[in-house]
Amino acid sequence: MAAALGAVILAKGASACSLALVLALDVSASVDPDEFALQQKGLGAALRSDAVAQAIVAQGGIWLTAYEWSGKRHQYEQFPWTFLDTESAVLEAANAIAGTRRLAEDFPTSLGFALSHGLGLLRDAPEACTRRVIDVSSDGESNDGFSPATAYKEWDMDGITVNALVIEEPRSDIASYYRERVIHGPGAFVEVADGFEDYERAMRRKLLREIGVMAFAQVRR
Repeated sequence: MAAALGAVILAKGASACSLALVLALDVSASVDPDEFALQQKGLGAALRSDAVAQAIVAQGGIWLTAYEWSGKRHQYEQFPWTFLDTESAVLEAANAIAGTRRLAEDFPTSLGFALSHGLGLLRDAPEACTRRVIDVSSDGESNDGFSPATAYKEWDMDGITVNALVIEEPRSDIASYYRERVIHGPGAFVEVADGFEDYERAMRRKLLREIGVMAFAQVRR
């Protein structure tokens, strides 16, 4: 598995850091306690999977941070900027995120504010990386504060990619909203989870694509 995975990793560039990745996790009122647990545990499991851990190490390491977001003034750190360059470091990050306690609930979905917070984190990143990515996970549309379009208009997002992991329920089509109004920048894409129970699988695929695995679609679902 390791040899096959290494063959599809993008070559590391001249920069000492290939990727600064910000994980932005929706904890708004639509996310109940059980769904929050599935989100955190699913993200932790995706990070600690052999495929993702090996991909991170093969890139020479990445910078990672994570925060929860909901209302306009409710963005809270889950995991500080940390350089992950060994499988043990990835495991520690995965366990820390999986065990994070929720700090906000019963607030609306302020996606514009969430994006501006992610941008601020990227500006304060410890190192200038070749790629800068905000990875937004959410189950709903923005319904509070300014819109994603306003965030992109008012702040310099040049060279920054915003991807989305959308948690869809039966008869919903949130993915279209994220494709049309949220994702932004070079190579931006949407990954869809079929409910929170599918979060781990979708996040694993998404992380592999963001880290730089060209054959992400061949990874076991």
